[in-house]
Amino acid sequence: MPIGDVLNNGIEGFNRATQGIERASAEINRATIETQDENQQAQQRQLQGARPEESVTAPVSQPAKIDEALVNLKVEEFNAKANVQTIRTADEALGTLIDIKV
Repeated sequence: MPIGDVLNNGIEGFNRATQGIERASAEINRATIETQDENQQAQQRQLQGARPEESVTAPVSQPAKIDEALVNLKVEEFNAKANVQTIRTADEALGTLIDIKV
């Protein structure tokens, strides 16, 4: 495989990992905001004297979304690091070939 192809694959992989990191970060942000909104609503119900049988706590559905987004963030971090290593290796190989040629 030509060095240029390896370098391009590394760059494309790094760009995909960057996009994945952005998506995971946005999902974490969205889930955090939703959790804060639910907590505020629960506090308002409690302050308004909600009856004991009414729910005064926020639902627990959000942590799963946050956990999944954090896992995706970590996976994309590993993908980015792997692609950076690919780019470095291709760069070093290209540098060695240039040094040999000159």
